[in-house]
Amino acid sequence: MEFHKSLVVRIVSVILLLQAVAYYAIASRSEKIPFMAPLADFPRSFAGWTLDGEFPIEKEVADVLKADDTLNRIYANPGRSAGVSMFIAYFKTQRYGQSPHSPKNCLPGSGWQAKEDRTVPVTVQGSTTPILINEYVIARGEQESVVLYWYQSHSRVVAHELDAKMWLVADAIRYHRSDTALVRVISPVTNSDRAAAERSAKDFVRDAYPHVVEQLPR
Repeated sequence: MEFHKSLVVRIVSVILLLQAVAYYAIASRSEKIPFMAPLADFPRSFAGWTLDGEFPIEKEVADVLKADDTLNRIYANPGRSAGVSMFIAYFKTQRYGQSPHSPKNCLPGSGWQAKEDRTVPVTVQGSTTPILINEYVIARGEQESVVLYWYQSHSRVVAHELDAKMWLVADAIRYHRSDTALVRVISPVTNSDRAAAERSAKDFVRDAYPHVVEQLPR
């Protein structure tokens, strides 16, 4: 237990140090803010998936999130028993402390409990190697869902929060940019078939990923 606590303290210390370095790197020079079309322009249908619902972010949530643009939709596919939700939060700058909130922190606050947490590869179009993203199985009562998420910056996929902070420092120094996005996909488990929910989530990521790359600044 003491070792675990010590490890957590070291990780948090590294993150805080990276944030401080990134802040200095960004604040000490002019920052380039890339142009991005509104997330509302994200395709409403692709590869058999069609828009089945679109929900604005509640003001209380938006005030905490502080994202510059968001997308919150449900997509349906005739070959799937349940729809898949997609959430994107885009931050054009992290100069003033805005940054993505990890679903590992947000979802438990909504009453969901973590059951599994791992990194998984997903083969996507346009990449010679699979992208590595987070898979997070959550439960609330008898409900269960499979969550896939990652951070997207300049066509780069980053799974872990610490890696995202390291890239923030590097990009601030090299490119004078600190923009990033959190992409999250949730597939509910139906009929106790978690494997089917996982397949739906991964298939959706596979089909949506080229459009994510096209939508976000590169």
